[in-house]
Amino acid sequence: MFRRSDYLITTSAALAFLLSNYLWFTGNKEAGLYVGIWVPSLIAAGVYLKLVLHRGVR
Repeated sequence: MFRRSDYLITTSAALAFLLSNYLWFTGNKEAGLYVGIWVPSLIAAGVYLKLVLHRGVR
């Protein structure tokens, strides 16, 4: 069902989300916003790689 790459993308997006929240609530709001932008970028990159690399695999 899930491949190792799926777990890697999901974990990296979750860690970026947690880091973003940590930075935001500790007062470093600009850095929190910057890191928060990574989350959808990581997910989009994961979807793209899954479509390209596993195109013929079902």
